This record gives sequence, C-alpha cells and structure tokens, in this order.
Amino acid sequence: MSTQFSRAEEKDISIEEKLRALHELQTVVSDGDKIKTLRGELPLEVQDLEDEIAGLKTRLTNLDEEIKNLDTSVNNKKIAIKECEALIAKYTEQQNNVRNNREYDSLSKEIEFQNLEIQLSEKRIKEFTTETDTKNELVESSKAALTEKQDDLERKQSELEEITTENKIEEEKLKAKSEKIESFIEPRLLGAFKRIRKNARNGLAVVTIQRDACGGCFNKIPPQRQLDIASRKKIIVCEYCGRILVDKNIGEVNVQE
Repeated sequence: MSTQFSRAEEKDISIEEKLRALHELQTVVSDGDKIKTLRGELPLEVQDLEDEIAGLKTRLTNLDEEIKNLDTSVNNKKIAIKECEALIAKYTEQQNNVRNNREYDSLSKEIEFQNLEIQLSEKRIKEFTTETDTKNELVESSKAALTEKQDDLERKQSELEEITTENKIEEEKLKAKSEKIESFIEPRLLGAFKRIRKNARNGLAVVTIQRDACGGCFNKIPPQRQLDIASRKKIIVCEYCGRILVDKNIGEVNVQE
C-alpha cells in the first residue's frame, strides 16, 4: 500500500515516510544515472570536438590574415625595388652631367645605397615567401584536421542523438517521477540529499545496510546502530561517508506509484 502525503500535511509526515521517500527518490535518480552511463563519454567527446573545431577555424582565420599580410609585405618590397631602380636610373643619368668628381662620387654612393636597398628587399621577399609557404602548409594540414574532426563530430553527434532518442521517454518518466517524490520531501532534507549525492562518487546519497556495513563506503555499522536504523524513528547518517542509512527492507512499500 502506498503512503501518500502532500506539502500541506508535512507536519504529519513520519520519519519512516520521509525515509521511504528518500529511498525511492534515490532509486529513481539512480535509474537516471544508469541511462546517462549508457551515453558514456559521448557528451564530453562531442564538446571536446566542438572546441577543437572552433580552435581550428580560429587558426585558419588567423593564418589567412597572416598570409594576406605577408603578401602585402612582398608587394610593398617589390614596389620599393622598382622605386630604387628608378632612382638608380636617375642617378646614373645625372652622372653623365656632373661638373666634378665630388658630385660623381656622391651620386655613386646614392646608386650603391639603392642597390643595397634592392638586395635587402629581395632578401626580405625570400623570407616572406618562405614564411608564406610554411603557413600555406599549415593551412592545408589544418583544413585536413578540420575535415577529420568535423566527420568525427558528425558521427559522434549521430550516436549521441540515437542513444538520447532511445532513452528520452524513459528519462522524461524518471524526471517526472523524481519531481513528484521531491515535492513530498521538505526542502531542508531534500537539500541535504542533493548535497550528499553531489559529493558521492557513485551518486548514492541513500544506502541500505549490506552485510552489517554501509552500502556506500562498506564500513561496519555497530549492531545497536543497525537497530536504530531499522526502527526508522530518526534519520541516521553514516559516520564515515555521511550517506543516509536505511534498512534493507525499506523499499518493500513504495512511496508513490
């Protein structure tokens, strides 16, 4: 026979009824945990792939901008070379009309300087070109990695969607059931349940006595304390792990159908 009570009747709820509610809530949320386990690491893997893809796209954008800047630098150096060549032609022509050796030597130095500028520009062009080639190789490898990651993402998203779809109805039922049970548990006790569950490695906040030990941490429970737990007169927690302890027969009567 089910034991039912409403928030309005909260003052009349016995400790035993509270323990039954907590135990059933634990059973329901544990069933939900099992479904999440079926999904395994897929949600995390999907998130990691999405992050990697975003990173690769950012890298490609940055590489594209860097290559454009290198192309601009190469073009600027080519323009500079043409300007130097124009000056060399101008100074060479002026040498034909100099009036003395001093002017001739001065023009020769200018021509020599412009030739050095041309050599420096050509050197920089080679460096820019080499750097561009390296970045183009990075672009190709990044594009290949992006394609691979996108294919992996599509496959894992498909797997995750398939698993999620298969279990969606069951998860919705469990969620509705857990919310219904939660509505019968006082906020302070429900908060304690959720806090213990969050800190527990296996998500168990309520455990039964198994072979005279806590079903969560497996530390031995003294006989007198087991009697107190079985009496269901007060809420008792494990002194070792902090989980709420109930006797193994607590689930024989359901709180809610």
